Amino acid sequence: MADPRGFLKIDRKEAGNRTIQDRVHDFGEVEQTLNTEDRKLQASRCMDCGIPFCHWACPVINIIPEWNDLLHRGDLKKAIDVLQSTNNFPEFTGRICPAPCEDACTLAIDNSPVTIRENEAAITEIAFREGYIKANPPIRRTGKKVAVIGSGPAGLACADQLNKAGHQVVIFEKEDAAGGLLRYGIPDFKLNKDLVDRRLNVLLDEGIEIQTCMEVGNNLDIKELVEEYDAICIAIGAEHPRDLSIKGRDLDGIHYAMDYLRQSNKINRGQDIPYDYLINAKDKNVVVLGGGDTGSDCVGTAIRQGAKSVTQIEILPKPQEIEGKANPAWPYTPKKLKTSSSHEEGCERRWSLSTRKFKGEMQHVTGLEVVEVQWARDDQGKFKMVEVAGTVENLEADLVLLSLGFVHPVQEGIINDLKLKVNARKNISTNSKFLTSNEKVFAAGDARNGATLVVTAIYSGREAAASIIDYLGESREKK
Repeated sequence: MADPRGFLKIDRKEAGNRTIQDRVHDFGEVEQTLNTEDRKLQASRCMDCGIPFCHWACPVINIIPEWNDLLHRGDLKKAIDVLQSTNNFPEFTGRICPAPCEDACTLAIDNSPVTIRENEAAITEIAFREGYIKANPPIRRTGKKVAVIGSGPAGLACADQLNKAGHQVVIFEKEDAAGGLLRYGIPDFKLNKDLVDRRLNVLLDEGIEIQTCMEVGNNLDIKELVEEYDAICIAIGAEHPRDLSIKGRDLDGIHYAMDYLRQSNKINRGQDIPYDYLINAKDKNVVVLGGGDTGSDCVGTAIRQGAKSVTQIEILPKPQEIEGKANPAWPYTPKKLKTSSSHEEGCERRWSLSTRKFKGEMQHVTGLEVVEVQWARDDQGKFKMVEVAGTVENLEADLVLLSLGFVHPVQEGIINDLKLKVNARKNISTNSKFLTSNEKVFAAGDARNGATLVVTAIYSGREAAASIIDYLGESREKK
């Protein structure tokens, strides 16, 4: 390392966020940036710890100590090369990854991990600015054609790796613009869509073809693609949302979180939404069911739309608050209370509440009945939920957003049409080489693994691409 004692000299310093008063009035990115010299100092805190637990904890296996050292030394060209050797899109993960690497950082023992995520984003931005990241088409083409269905992080990573290997890649996306979750699932205040377009332009210039508004079962026949292409990779995500089957669920004003976020992103992109389909929080009492990151994104979006009040409900108990303390689960990520920038902007958060029914008038939701619950283990050791007597209450709500997670990929279309095998969770079954029950079809990302992190999807896409490259090489040798 350039300075093995840097962590003793320099305190952790985060870039911080724009002021609440400023950011709630627009959808601009919340997080700020440090100047280059401060960023180099933060990189110098990466210590010569011997065993890089950060590397072990990173889902995409980033070589973190090396590129931190290169950032500190000012060798940004080599830093971005090392970074992109494992991660196709560090500009995305550097903004939206929950950074398990930082929880595993040796300095997290003392609650002052290296600012790994911010350093990653900084390296990438400097690399784009200096022209280190630019289109680099493959020198030769193999003559093999691969179709990638889905343009989210897994699909894009898979396509990028296949194209680098010289295969001709066509991405098919059902939406009107590529990016998948990156474009229509994550709010602009966390990920500016100009960054998505910037990366897509590089991929296009490198020879990848992207066809939008192409939906299997509508204007795209998956069986024809299997006939036409040498291999297929399915990266359609896990878009089947978990529902809440209780009385009043059919009332107007109750929507899935992703429908709400997708629409908001489309509006910010300049698209008009018909009034009858518009989901808007302005002057409404908003209740978000689900305490995860997607729920937090709904909170921030509702606040920016001018909600009268926002309440986020979680059925599980409140996690422990360990801010300012050492990581008790090191090197694993601790189960701790996470307070996002959206929560800081004005949101009531409640835990251990179960929704019993929705209430409404004239077919529109007006509130919900909730009850406090406790969690205990049954005779088999499994957790069960028990309602607490005398704790039933009514919450006012004009808009309810269901952020309860996703259970599996949509079965209609590709999976059913090709009769692909699925596992007990209805995710696409594959072998260790990402190959499905169809000899030419592979699967990657959430469609295979279930809903997970963007960084995990990128890794899955890379691994699927490696298997497809091997498969195409073997088929070429047989011929």
